[in-house]
Amino acid sequence: MSPLVHLCTPADWRAALDDGALRPPGPFVHLSHPGQVHVPAGRLHPGRRDLVLLVVDPARLPDPVREEPDADGTRFPHLYGPLPTSAVVAVVPYRPPAEPVLPAPDDALGRAVALSLSVRTRRAAEVRDVPGGVAVLDPRFPHSYDDNRVVLGEPVDADTVARAVSGAGLAHPVATLTWPGAGDVAGRLAGSGWQAEELLVMARRPTPGLPGAERAEVVDQREVHPLWEASWRRSLAGVPDLDEVVAQLVGREARTGRVVAVHDVVVRADGRVVAAGQLRVDGATAAVESVMTDPAARGRGYADAVLARSLELAAGAGCDLVVLEADAADWPRHWYARRGFAVVGSVWETTAPQAGGATHDSSR
Repeated sequence: MSPLVHLCTPADWRAALDDGALRPPGPFVHLSHPGQVHVPAGRLHPGRRDLVLLVVDPARLPDPVREEPDADGTRFPHLYGPLPTSAVVAVVPYRPPAEPVLPAPDDALGRAVALSLSVRTRRAAEVRDVPGGVAVLDPRFPHSYDDNRVVLGEPVDADTVARAVSGAGLAHPVATLTWPGAGDVAGRLAGSGWQAEELLVMARRPTPGLPGAERAEVVDQREVHPLWEASWRRSLAGVPDLDEVVAQLVGREARTGRVVAVHDVVVRADGRVVAAGQLRVDGATAAVESVMTDPAARGRGYADAVLARSLELAAGAGCDLVVLEADAADWPRHWYARRGFAVVGSVWETTAPQAGGATHDSSR
């Protein structure tokens, strides 16, 4: 069964995530087949490029969908009841005239990539079109590479990547390549002096009742700040303006909760947060981010407890897919694999050389 779509504002979708459903203003939610969405977009939101498309799996809808004529006689699917957030398998930025890429319900990689791109786009202070994708920028956090980068989802060659990065006005020349087979282009960039890092996209179904989940709790994000600050200071020791860099990297995180549902999960020891992770829920897809343990508290199963509670939360939110990204060259990928995550594909982080030939660390 082909997906349906619903066009809405990011604010309306964020409110729906808290409510568990997008509720119709009248007797039905106006849906579209993918090839029709330009009609309601032009009629209701002419010229806007800050909207999102909810990709809806019809099989997950509890209420009837009826094909009915609109005011001009065009037939559209109408959902007679609320649209559950658990029926939305992806949330895709709608930026015409670019054709949106709509992942199928069973496309774990497509849904993971859509979530990553969508979060970056929705929380960005500015979004610019570049060949093959967008540049996201946020001058409030210039030290955050994650918020000031090019993200490319359509196949382009290495020269086009380089031009997109150089023309985007980035302080840190970073590009994420997300299309299948992007490793070939990343390899060519590496041959030109770029830094290229493969990130494995891993996925599994959420599961409630895993051992250890009861040891973890959900807290206000500010309680995690000391753990984050200590981690960034260790990894960035020697970086100029370290205090300002760390302040930005910690401060940026509050924006994510304004576009998706965020759960900060921690384990305490002697009243102090010693392990943490973040779960981001966007409809039926959730992402695990930033699982970490204080070095002095490792080896006690705290990260397992954080992950178990996160998977429980995802199941409770109606998600059927939990995803994450892991460095292909680092040990956490094996840790996640032992806990049921399977590799479904990869994306590439590429960083242009600095003047003098050095490269930036794209992990910020």
